[in-house]
Amino acid sequence: MVDRALLDKLAGIEAHFDELERMIADPANINDYEKVAEYAQERAELQPLVDLTRRYRQALDELEQAEALLDDPDMAGLAREEISRVEAALPDMEDRLRRMLLPKDPRDSKNVIVEIRAGAGGDEAGIFAGDLFRMYSRYAEDHRWKVEVLSAHETGVGGYKEIVFEVRGSGAFSRLKYESGVHRVQRVPVTESQGRIHTSTATVAVLAEMDDVEVEIDSGDLQIDTYRSAGAGGQNVQKNETAIRITHLPTGIVVACQDERSQLQNKLRAMNILRAKLYDMEQERLREEQDADRRSQVGSGDRSEKIRTYNFPQNRVTDHRIGMSSHNLPAILDGKLDEFIDELATREEANRLQAVGM
Repeated sequence: MVDRALLDKLAGIEAHFDELERMIADPANINDYEKVAEYAQERAELQPLVDLTRRYRQALDELEQAEALLDDPDMAGLAREEISRVEAALPDMEDRLRRMLLPKDPRDSKNVIVEIRAGAGGDEAGIFAGDLFRMYSRYAEDHRWKVEVLSAHETGVGGYKEIVFEVRGSGAFSRLKYESGVHRVQRVPVTESQGRIHTSTATVAVLAEMDDVEVEIDSGDLQIDTYRSAGAGGQNVQKNETAIRITHLPTGIVVACQDERSQLQNKLRAMNILRAKLYDMEQERLREEQDADRRSQVGSGDRSEKIRTYNFPQNRVTDHRIGMSSHNLPAILDGKLDEFIDELATREEANRLQAVGM
């Protein structure tokens, strides 16, 4: 049975697509390069959906034509074969169309700021934070993304109390956004003489990097402090006060950046992080207001929940949001995260389809 509601939505999109083509070709717009570029970009984004829509309509036409031939004794056999072929293809096309109709997260194309902080577990938590940083660095390398450390506070035992880094590349946020939350490790620390398994945690926050125009910040709301950058163990590596600490007074958010060579560069980096944090805070507030009754765990951004456990004795990694486990822990820590991220993305998409009744 044809989904009339789906066809109506697709008809509206096709009409808008055709209107964009007319506006691009309109001589009145020929000198307005920005407007034409905007129309062309929107058209390019809609092109895959419109192409699939037209193939879907063609399939429905073929189905209707085949059904009309069922009463013809000479053509009935061929008609039944055609009906069987088209009916087998339609559900997949409809499913793909529904997924393409879902509103896209405007942050998916953004670069990413990742913050990893050691949690419970002392030095072992700091070592685990370092493991997570290396895991994400290798994942980024596999996807040809660039990683740049913005700020790091080392523990002195090969780990981090906190490390903040940027990931730049196409689709970085769309993949890494599922990593926000509490990560737990279970293993025997190298300092444990009796072989007892310890449990430690680290928190991961994934923020989409925002442009200046997307988040307005009143300079009067900022307290900006400068200090000297320091290396591991507290050794001063620069005599000048190039490190920056920015406090956003209305929210109490504090951002520090010390890894750039100049005070100005550190300030620009710190402001980028602050914008991302403020944007993320506002998006979380809106999610809680608008979707409190049906918000799913996947992609909810709730960082208080334990999302994944890395169990060394059992060589197992378990993602608690989707109940999925992998018994290849070394590969996961080497950045092979796609099996988890693919399933998380699929589950989130299914939840969104259900939420909008599609």
